[in-house]
Amino acid sequence: MAAVIHLRSETKPFERRSPLSPETAKALVNAGYIVRVEASPDRIYHEDEFSAAGAEIVTAGSWVEAPSDTIILGLKELPADGTPLPHTYIHFAHCFKKQDGWATELSRFAQAGGLLYDLEFLVDDRGVRVAAFGSTAGFSGAALALLSWAHQLLHPGVPQGAVPAFDSASALLELVRSSVAEAMALNDGRYPRIMIIGALGRCGKGATERIPEESILKYDMAETSRGGPFPEIADVDILLNCVYLGANRTPPFVTLESLSTPNRRLRVICDVSCDPNSENNPIPVYSGYSSFENPTIPTSGNLDGPELRIIAIDHLPTMIAREASDEYASLLLPSLLKLRDRETEGVWTRAEQTYRQRVSELP
Repeated sequence: MAAVIHLRSETKPFERRSPLSPETAKALVNAGYIVRVEASPDRIYHEDEFSAAGAEIVTAGSWVEAPSDTIILGLKELPADGTPLPHTYIHFAHCFKKQDGWATELSRFAQAGGLLYDLEFLVDDRGVRVAAFGSTAGFSGAALALLSWAHQLLHPGVPQGAVPAFDSASALLELVRSSVAEAMALNDGRYPRIMIIGALGRCGKGATERIPEESILKYDMAETSRGGPFPEIADVDILLNCVYLGANRTPPFVTLESLSTPNRRLRVICDVSCDPNSENNPIPVYSGYSSFENPTIPTSGNLDGPELRIIAIDHLPTMIAREASDEYASLLLPSLLKLRDRETEGVWTRAEQTYRQRVSELP
């Protein structure tokens, strides 16, 4: 019997990305899989694109009543409503690093006999992730940070409004260019100075796209090996944290104390890695998340000097949803094609082992 992959609609606000594209859906159908796609008014791809690829279009939310052997594919975490989760699931669950509420969420799978393949933990035999949004996350984070910097100069003391939906990366870039050019007139004609920590990784490289090289201060393992906090952060206009947050604790890159200097220039921190509830968070100057509706939040303590705003959105690539989804879906496809052999294929057996290990750590 053919394996069934059921793409659910996303419930996270402003989430327009998809781990499956019409092109990769067609590849799965051609390989003998049954692909069902839930209708979604927010997804960047339209239902007729999936239908033309051979997928069946089904009602939003129908995954709940799908047969137990159906593979439920999604992108972001499910609503934390406590309902049991008895299927096989593939998505970013954000609970394997013991984030806030991890035990409650993981128990929903374990107690119902379900299985979670977390997309963050799909790795090859070298331990490298098979698919990631790193490049588009860095690109989107840099763009939004520049918009926030420009807004502060042009509209001091006025909260930044909701981030619009962009049809393409080029449309986002056009807004960034015009906003920054206007703000530079209030910055002595200078482009903002930007520090990127994790500059040599996929996320960091994405962040450097379209930013003048002379305006970037690149930090990676060599520059951060001495351990933070790094006082030079106070001397740039924008900080982008693009470091993947692993299991080992990292000395903080910045603290409220390190930013309490009389001549601080820093106005915007974009924490692309964005895991504020983890004890390993290297940017411990804020708590909680921002959103596309309210893209910046203040620091968790008072600071003298210019206003400092934090961008802490954990799905930044949805700003350029089509480009991000096209890239991610193509990277994920080779692993999805092996799903029918997931009991023996390494990428899936490793992911299941990670899940079982986390379940064994439940209190």
